[in-house]
Amino acid sequence: METAEIIAIGSELLTPHRVDSNSLYLTGKLNSIGIEVDLKVVAGDQEARLEQVVRSAVERSRLVIATGGLGPTEDDITRKVFARVLRRQMVLQDDILEAVRERFRNRGLEMPANNARQALVPVGGRVLENRLGTAPGLWLEEGEVVVILLPGVPSEMKAIFEESCLPLLRQRSKGSHLVTRVLRSTGMTESQLDEQIAPIYTPYKNPVTTILSGRGEIQIHLTGRAKSRQEAEALVQRVADEIHLKLGDCVFSTGDRSLEQIVGECLLRKKETLAVAESCTGGLIAERMTRVPGSSRYFLGGVTCYSNRSKVEFTGMPPLLLEMNGAVSAEVAKSLAEGIRDRMGSSIGVGVTGVAGPSGGSPQKPVGLVHLALAMGNQVEHRECRFSGDRERIRFWASQTALDMVRRRLL
Repeated sequence: METAEIIAIGSELLTPHRVDSNSLYLTGKLNSIGIEVDLKVVAGDQEARLEQVVRSAVERSRLVIATGGLGPTEDDITRKVFARVLRRQMVLQDDILEAVRERFRNRGLEMPANNARQALVPVGGRVLENRLGTAPGLWLEEGEVVVILLPGVPSEMKAIFEESCLPLLRQRSKGSHLVTRVLRSTGMTESQLDEQIAPIYTPYKNPVTTILSGRGEIQIHLTGRAKSRQEAEALVQRVADEIHLKLGDCVFSTGDRSLEQIVGECLLRKKETLAVAESCTGGLIAERMTRVPGSSRYFLGGVTCYSNRSKVEFTGMPPLLLEMNGAVSAEVAKSLAEGIRDRMGSSIGVGVTGVAGPSGGSPQKPVGLVHLALAMGNQVEHRECRFSGDRERIRFWASQTALDMVRRRLL
C-alpha cells in the first residue's frame, strides 16, 4: 500500500465559502508513514454523481479515505453510497445507537430520531469510535482495497484517524519512507528555472521532482522513497545538491523558511542592521521584516514616505532632486536608501519608489515601473524593475525584490 485516494464529500466544499482542509492533514499523515496521495476528489451531496466517484475510486485505488457525509441529515449519504458500491447491507448496531443516545442525555437532550442513521453500519465494517462527536468512523475492506470513512468535522476526523487508523495503516504500508525536500528560489521565471535544472532531475524516477510557481518565488519539491529514511534522504539530497549548485544564489531556502527569515539570519550573521524608506510598497517591506520574532535585533525601522513632502522630511532628500527627476526615479530611490540609513543609524538602507497603479502611469513611467536602491558603506546599488499585474502583485514583487537585494548583498 504505497498510494491513496482521498474523497472530500460535501456540497459546501464546492462553494467559495468552505475549504477542504481535511485532505491536507490526511496527506501529511499518510506521507509520514510512506503512503503517497495520488488523487483527491471533492464531491457534492448528489447521490448518483457521488456513486460514480466512489465506484471509480475503489476500482483504481487500494486505499480510499472519504471525509464528510456521516451526519444524521438527509444529505448525509456517504454510508449508503459506499454500502451500495461495495454490495453490503446496512444493519443498525444497538451499541452505537445507545452511545449516541447517551451523548444527548449527557447534554440534557433527547436524541432526535434521525440520529439513528449514525448507527447504521455496512455488514463487515469495523466501527471507529468517535470520542468527540456522534458520527463514528468506519473501516471497510473489499479484497485488497481498504476504505476508511471519517466525519467531516476536522477535530473529530483527526482524533479518529490518529487513534484508530494510523496504527493499522502503518502495519499495512510496505515499510517504505517518503522524504520531501523543498528548494525555494527567486529572481528567475518558472520557465527559466526549469530550463536550467531539467537536465538534472529528468533522469531520475526517484526522487520525483515537482516545480511550483508561488507568490514571489519558485518552489522545487523533491520527493524520494526508500526502505529507510536515511536512504530516502540520501536520494533527495543528491539531486537537491546538484540543483542548488546549478541555480547558485537564486536558491534562498532549502526548507520552509521565508525570504524575510533568511534576510534576518544573514543580517544577524554579518552583524548588520537594516532600515527602509518605502513609497509604493507602503510599509510592506517593514511589515514582512517584523513578522519574524526577534527582528528588533537587526531591523531598526522604516518610514512610509508616500508624498514628496514626506520624502524630504523623513529622509533629508533635497527638494531639488525631486523637482529634477520626479518621485519615481533612480535618483530618488538612491536618496531614500542613503537618507534612511543615515537618519536611522543602520548599516544598510533600502529605498523603493514606483507606480503601483492601477492609475498614475505614463508612457515614460508606466504602471509597474519600480526603482529600488540599497545603500551600504560607500556603495549604492540600484535596480529598475518592470512588474506586471495588479496593484497588490506589483507591491509584493517590489518588496520581494528589495529583500532579495539585501540577501544577495550580504552573501
